[in-house]
Amino acid sequence: MSDFDSRLNLYQQRVDKALDACLPDQLPVRHTLTEAMRYSVIGGGGKRIRPAMVYAAGEAMGVDAAILDTPACAVEIIHTYSLIHDDLPAMDDDDLRRGQPTCHRAFDEAVAILAGDALQAHAFEILANNDFHVEDRRRLEMITLLTQASGSEGMAGGQAIDLASVGKQLSLEQLEDMHRLKTGALIRASVLLGAMCNPAISDDELKLLGQYAECIGLSFQIQDDILDVVGDTETLGKPKGSDEKMQKPTYPSILGLDESRQLALEQHELALTYLEQLDANTETLCQLSAYIVERNC
Repeated sequence: MSDFDSRLNLYQQRVDKALDACLPDQLPVRHTLTEAMRYSVIGGGGKRIRPAMVYAAGEAMGVDAAILDTPACAVEIIHTYSLIHDDLPAMDDDDLRRGQPTCHRAFDEAVAILAGDALQAHAFEILANNDFHVEDRRRLEMITLLTQASGSEGMAGGQAIDLASVGKQLSLEQLEDMHRLKTGALIRASVLLGAMCNPAISDDELKLLGQYAECIGLSFQIQDDILDVVGDTETLGKPKGSDEKMQKPTYPSILGLDESRQLALEQHELALTYLEQLDANTETLCQLSAYIVERNC
């Protein structure tokens, strides 16, 4: 196991423990709802890439991992809520997620909707109320950033464009705009939330990290599109070929596989140029960018 694999595993274990502690217990009065929430966040595991971005960016800026647990949990909970809703019959109508039945299949559609709603609210609750040694002004900035990444100027807006684009031919620019919202906004927020836990971080440093995050957000989506073509369902933990089946515009459908791979590598290399301008230990952030374009799931 490489040093990066060990560190990623450490991040995964850390956030899994923090998620277990911060999610509501399965109380009898609302047992099914809290069971569905825990099933979706913890049951299937997941790669925990977004929490890893929080930890890697925060540690690069000298922040202790214990301070980063709360924003790491918040972004993973928001990510999981989005997956629950994206999988619904009214959206992508998927039956498999993270190697297990999707929330609406394991429970029912109404419970899945409520679980997603409750998780979204819970993410902001822990970010607002947990004591993780961040001053109130900065905490408000972090909450604002995460709301923007989740709403009409972020994931929800990107998903709306995605649904409206089914069966249509988009230009490369239109596809990038869609994924900067749907995928990139939460990835950018993950990186910045970690860095913002350092009270002394400068605007210039945040700008460079934001530019890095925009690049890896795009490379992440390109690789996702590639894996939907060349991956297998067991490894992916979700149905292979679902994009083509739903007639969704993707990078391979516009550029082909080879040019898509090249574009992902170009975004990775551009991301590194932004990190080079930071006076910080960015080794893990560099490795994280490489992992994104090399992963097979």
